[in-house]
Amino acid sequence: MASSVGGDAGEGEWLKVAELRAMAGAQDPHVKEVDNLTLRRFLRARGHDVGKASAMLLKFVAWRREAVPGGVGAVMPAELVRAEPSRELASMGGVDRAGRPVLLAFPAKHFSANRDMAGFKRLVVYLLDSVCARIPRGQDKFIVVVDLKGWGYANCDVRAYVAAIEIMQSYYPERLGKALMVHVPYIFMKAWKMVYPFIDANTRDKFVFVDNKSLEGALRREMD
Repeated sequence: MASSVGGDAGEGEWLKVAELRAMAGAQDPHVKEVDNLTLRRFLRARGHDVGKASAMLLKFVAWRREAVPGGVGAVMPAELVRAEPSRELASMGGVDRAGRPVLLAFPAKHFSANRDMAGFKRLVVYLLDSVCARIPRGQDKFIVVVDLKGWGYANCDVRAYVAAIEIMQSYYPERLGKALMVHVPYIFMKAWKMVYPFIDANTRDKFVFVDNKSLEGALRREMD
């Protein structure tokens, strides 16, 4: 998995990274395939509590070995998602003013009636792997612009939304910088109320709903 050197770390933090590697590595030898910058993100995601970070990391390593061909150090192959009905759900954009890569998501291109959950999860992993691979040196995060224009009941898929958020916050900690929700129809908020309880407190703060009147200004503040 690609990593970057975003965020300054002091000697004390790196010592905790070493402690995390030793603790988790004693339980799963595949931890050695995880680089120090990724370990640091897991550590930060758990408030520098080494025990909690170790539990989160071990869950990630076990999941990655099962979910991605090639295991911990590999990325989701594009050929495994080409047949996914929602493959046009998202695309890569440019970068924001801080140099973070932008992922563009279009939930109106996803239809719950056509969704295969296993295939959808593979697509989410592929998209997250792809945007993380574009994070430049000196950055740790990406941003998402979720464009809900045209979204209706046929697109509503709470189970898929929850699955995507759980993958992101459990296995890609400290990667999401901000999620701008734009062109949000009123009916979407009913679905959002069902999704919201599954989002952890740190991630909730990163979702920003932008009304149509403020859209151009909000986007210009974030990117050219």
